[in-house]
Amino acid sequence: MKTIRVLSQEDARRMAAAAESEARQSGWNVSIAICDAGGHALWLQRMDGAPLMSAQVAPEKARACILSGKPSKVYEDMVNQGRIAALSMPVVPLEGGEPIYFDGHIIGAVGVSGVQAGQDAQVARVGVAALDGANHLYAGA
Repeated sequence: MKTIRVLSQEDARRMAAAAESEARQSGWNVSIAICDAGGHALWLQRMDGAPLMSAQVAPEKARACILSGKPSKVYEDMVNQGRIAALSMPVVPLEGGEPIYFDGHIIGAVGVSGVQAGQDAQVARVGVAALDGANHLYAGA
């Protein structure tokens, strides 16, 4: 039997606070979602001034990471490189979702939406980095 770390509400709070701080320091109004390993929401917040749609998109970016174990940018890159069939996958193909790994296992993901895709991803990565012992193992390609 394997033992895997599970995200707690306190973990979600800490990651969301770090992500929100990064967004505020940058002058960005975003929505921040944190999902567990099953893709279920542990945290969702829409900062004042964030686009209404961002509260729908942020959790979907996180779920895209759960399904693949990769940043949601992977799907955006597929579409941008002409793999139009990627649009039929059950994911939001937009950068801004980052998986959370612990001891080699995906334990959740952070999704951010509301500004440019690369900026969303920057905020999400800061959220992941706030979790002690977590790491981002996906190296791309």
